Amino acid sequence: MSKNEEIGKAFDFGLFKRVFAHTKPYRSIFWVVALVAILSAAFAILTPILVKYIIDEPLTNRDSEQLLLVVLIMLGVLVAQVVSQLLFNYYANLLGESVIKDIRVQLFKRIMGFKMTYFDNSSIGVLVTRAVADMQRIGEIFSQGFFVIVADVLKMLCAAGVMLYMNWRMALIVFAILPVILVATRLFQQAMKVAFIDVRAQVANLNSFVQERIAGMKIVQLFNREQIEKEKFRKINEKHQNAWLRTVWYNSIFFPIAEISNSVGVGLVVYFGIIQNIDSASLDSNKGSIIAFFFLMDLLFRPLRQIADKFNTLQMGMVAANRVFGILDTDSKIPDTGQLERKDVKGDITFTDVRFGYLEDEEVLHGISFKVDAGETVAIVGATGAGKSTIINLLNRFYEINSGTIMIDGHDIKEYTLRSLRSHIAIVLQDVFLFADSIANNISLRDKSVSLEQIESAAKQIGVHEFISSLPEGYLYNVKERGTMLSSGQRQLIAFLRAYVSNPSILILDEATSSVDTYSEQLIQQATDKITEGRTSIIIAHRLATIKKADKIIVMDAGNIVEIGNHQELLKKGGYYSDLYEAQFMAEEVV
Repeated sequence: MSKNEEIGKAFDFGLFKRVFAHTKPYRSIFWVVALVAILSAAFAILTPILVKYIIDEPLTNRDSEQLLLVVLIMLGVLVAQVVSQLLFNYYANLLGESVIKDIRVQLFKRIMGFKMTYFDNSSIGVLVTRAVADMQRIGEIFSQGFFVIVADVLKMLCAAGVMLYMNWRMALIVFAILPVILVATRLFQQAMKVAFIDVRAQVANLNSFVQERIAGMKIVQLFNREQIEKEKFRKINEKHQNAWLRTVWYNSIFFPIAEISNSVGVGLVVYFGIIQNIDSASLDSNKGSIIAFFFLMDLLFRPLRQIADKFNTLQMGMVAANRVFGILDTDSKIPDTGQLERKDVKGDITFTDVRFGYLEDEEVLHGISFKVDAGETVAIVGATGAGKSTIINLLNRFYEINSGTIMIDGHDIKEYTLRSLRSHIAIVLQDVFLFADSIANNISLRDKSVSLEQIESAAKQIGVHEFISSLPEGYLYNVKERGTMLSSGQRQLIAFLRAYVSNPSILILDEATSSVDTYSEQLIQQATDKITEGRTSIIIAHRLATIKKADKIIVMDAGNIVEIGNHQELLKKGGYYSDLYEAQFMAEEVV
C-alpha cells in the first residue's frame, strides 16, 4: 500500500470498527470504562457549579454552616473525580493490553503459517516492528486515545450546556472563539496524519537496519565496513529524526494557538462580565457565574487541546492497526487442506515431472522425476544453483510446486496435513539455527514428551554425549543467541542430535558436513552413519567423498537431473559426475 493510500485509510471507519471488534471478549471491561468516563465528566462539571453556589449563597449570605456543608460536598466530588480517573486509567489500559495481547497472538500465529516466499521478500526488522512497537500503538487507541477523547467531548458538552444556562450572552462570546480552535485542530490533524505515517515507516526502516547489522556484525568488522555502515545509519537515523521533528513542529504551532485562544476567551469574559457591569447592580448577581465561567472555560478549552493531542495518539494507533491488519490479511499461506494423518510412514518418495520457480518467470526445476525407495540413502549433487536445496524445500511444502506431483508412500504430499507431513521429516541444514536456550531445549525444542534421559541416550548412540558433557552445565548449557557459544561443528552435532531424537521416517542432510574441522567431521560422519540406519535419507553434499556409500546418487545441473546411479556406476559412465569427482579429487590433492 502506498503512503497516499495509507493516509486515506488511516481513519477508515471499517478499520476502526475492526479494531473495536476485538473488545467483544472484554465487554464488561468496555462498559466499565464507558461508565467511568461519563462519571468523570459529571464530577468535573459539578466543581464549577458548586463554586458558583458557594459564592452566590453561603458567602453572600455569610452562612458558615451552609458553607461548610457545600465545601464538604465539593471535597467529596473531588475525591470521587480522582477515584473515577484512577479507575478510568486502569481499566482503559487493561482493555487496551487485553486487545493487543489477542491481536499479537493472532499475528504471530499468522506469521508462523506463511510461505517461505513471504520471508524471502520481507524484512525481519519490519516484522519485529509490527509485532512489538506497532502493537503497542494499537493498545494506546484504548488507553490514551478513543476513550479519553470521548470523556473530553462529554466534559466539553456539559461545560457548554452549563455556560448557556448560567449566562447565555457570555457563553456565546466564548463560543465565538471555538471556530478558530476547531479550524486549527482540523489542519493540525491532517498534517499529523501524514507525519505519523512517515514516522512509523522510518521506525521500521531503523529497526530493520539495526537488526540486520547486529546479526551480521562479524562481516561488518571483518571487511572494515564500520565507517560505511555508520554513515548509512546516520542517514537513516537523520530521516527518523526529521520525521519526528515534523510532529514537534506541528505541535509547536498548534498548542500556542490554542493557548492564545484560551487567553483571549478569558479576557473577553473579564471584559464583558465585569467591566461592562462595573456600575450595574447585576454585577453582584453575576459574580458566581463569572468565577464559574473561568472553571468552565478550562473544561471547554483544555479538553479541546487534549483532544488534538490524543487524536495524535489515536492517529498513530490507527496507522499501526492498518499495517498490522495488512499482515493479518496477507494471503501467503500454504493451503493445509489435506486430511491424511499417518503415524507410520515407510519413506517412499516419488517426484514426477516437478516444475518450480521462486519467481513466476524464472523456473528453477525443469520437470524433474526420480524415486527414492524406503530405507534408501540417496545423495543429490551438483553445482551451486543446480536446484538441490529446492528439492528439500518442496518436499516439506515450504513452497508450492508449479506443476507435477510429489508423493510419499503413494500419497500426494498435499493429501497430508502439514503437521503430519513435517512430523515425519527431519532436516539438518548447513546453517544450523539454535535458540538462546539450553542444549537440551534446543534438541527437544521444548517438546515435553522428550525427556532429558532420552536426549542423553540418543547422544550416546550417535557419539556426541562426551562432547556435550564436557561443556559447563552439560545439557543445560545455554548456547546464547544463534548458538554463538559453540563452534560450527558443535552446532552441527546438536542439529544431528535434534534430528535423531525426533525419530523421523525421512532424514535430510543439507550440506551438513561443510565448513567444519576434521575432528567434528569425523563425529558428524559417525552420527550420519547411525541416524541414516533403517530410514530414508537424502544427503546433499558438495564434497563427493562423503557420499560414496549412498545407494543412489542424483546428479543435477541447472535444474535438470543429468545422471542417476551409485558411485561406481557413475564413475564408469565417465559423465558429469565423473568430471565433478575428478576435479574435486585433483583439487584436494593439490591442497
